[in-house]
Amino acid sequence: MFNKPSVYFILGTANAGRRDPLHILGEALEGGISHFQLREKGTGALTGQALKDFALQCQKLCRARNVPFIVNDDVALACDINADGIHVGQEDADAAAVKKRIGKNMILGVSVHSVEEAENAIKNGADYLGMGPVYGTKSKSDAKEPSGVTKILKVRERFPDTPVIGIGGITSLNAGPVWDAGAEGVAVISAIAESDNAEQEVKHILNAYKGGS
Repeated sequence: MFNKPSVYFILGTANAGRRDPLHILGEALEGGISHFQLREKGTGALTGQALKDFALQCQKLCRARNVPFIVNDDVALACDINADGIHVGQEDADAAAVKKRIGKNMILGVSVHSVEEAENAIKNGADYLGMGPVYGTKSKSDAKEPSGVTKILKVRERFPDTPVIGIGGITSLNAGPVWDAGAEGVAVISAIAESDNAEQEVKHILNAYKGGS
């Protein structure tokens, strides 16, 4: 599911600013992202048919590159368009209920912030964990305090067979320690979405991986 180092790009129309989000996604795919998550939230977020149309356009771009297309939180949308996966947070839908609904053929990712939450997520069928925030982030107004890589280390030690994706304030300058802590990948929003050249930014993030653990 994840080949280290993975760059897991997260984007919604709000993150694109005045730029075309589909153009940003296209550049990011050219750069070598391994996974894409559509996270359409916040003021002015698309809904209804407009959201579905946008999701289908994103999905088409991802399929052309054989990159898994994952939907954040919206289980109904993910099932409707046959997405590759769904990602839920601790305050979103119950992970066990989501897993029951999507079955074995769709990836389930769960955001966690502690070893206890990681254990519960795995028991409820999570295929991978989104762990953070690693560093300070402006992409989520309700984000918890950053914990560095400490919790990633603890979760990887306790659950070595479950992929962990670090998230929160990750850039090409600080991605290295996240991989060194055992994460299979880094999830990135702002550093890619706000870059003048998303393709090059993805390559810079990948280049930050030096191998090792």
